[in-house]
Amino acid sequence: MSSVATLPPTAGAVMTVRSETVQPFPAPPHRLDVVRPTLPVPVAPPALRRGPSRITRVLSSAAWATLGLSVIGVAWAIAASRQPDLPTPAKTLHELTTLLSSPFHDSGPNDKGIGLQMLASLQRVGFGFGLAALLGVPLGLAMGASARVWKAANPIVNLLRPVSPLAWFPIWLVLLKDAPKAAIWVIFVTALWPIILNTAAGAASVPRDQRNVARVFKFSRRSYLRNVLLPHTLPSIVTGLRLSIGTAWMVIVAVEMLSGGSGIGFFVWDSYNASNLARVIAAIVLIGATGVVMDIGFLRLGRKVATPEVAG
Repeated sequence: MSSVATLPPTAGAVMTVRSETVQPFPAPPHRLDVVRPTLPVPVAPPALRRGPSRITRVLSSAAWATLGLSVIGVAWAIAASRQPDLPTPAKTLHELTTLLSSPFHDSGPNDKGIGLQMLASLQRVGFGFGLAALLGVPLGLAMGASARVWKAANPIVNLLRPVSPLAWFPIWLVLLKDAPKAAIWVIFVTALWPIILNTAAGAASVPRDQRNVARVFKFSRRSYLRNVLLPHTLPSIVTGLRLSIGTAWMVIVAVEMLSGGSGIGFFVWDSYNASNLARVIAAIVLIGATGVVMDIGFLRLGRKVATPEVAG
């Protein structure tokens, strides 16, 4: 089928355009089905297993602690049955109850309650520990932040740190002419080294990126100390304080055995000289309980100041 179309004459010429009807493209013999990808059906994640509650954890810890103490008590009772000079757990418990019944009585220099003896020791430890912190934290920060200070102070620290704390007692006794004050300065020397070393290690571990940022923004020394060095070093400082207070509390007992007069160390030595071993063991229990309380306090403080990197 065709048709002829005649256009109007242009420029004296006649142009004929021939058009033909275009047949449609023949359909395929069969329709191709489009394959659509099937998406996986979302599956709900399994329920997270919840950990034990806080009450459950506390009860579990108490149960295991009771079991451990029971084992020690049974072993102690067996040893006491074979050694007549060793007091039984029951006798020691009775002596501990007697000491705690009037802890703050004062009947003269040689008859003071266990509470007054503990307070005297805690005061000495507090003074010595405080002086060590006042000197150790700044010195540790300077050693960790400055290579020159580290080279100057590190040999002295490594030379004096291994010396037994009791070796310092005669020196301080000669200088101060007072045994209780000498005991305080022995505690000072004892608590100083862990504070310095842990603080220096924390200050030296400041990331290089943070130091570079401080240089780019032209931080002053005070700004760098307040915004970069102290926040990063604070967990290490608390760790050093925690180690120092534990060491100082151990050393005070030995120092007071030498100095005499008052304190829990003097109480233990005086009870031994009186052949009252049950009172000695009761005092040991109180010394240990006091040390645990102080350690828990610094442990919680360390968790509060820990950065995410340190805590993780």
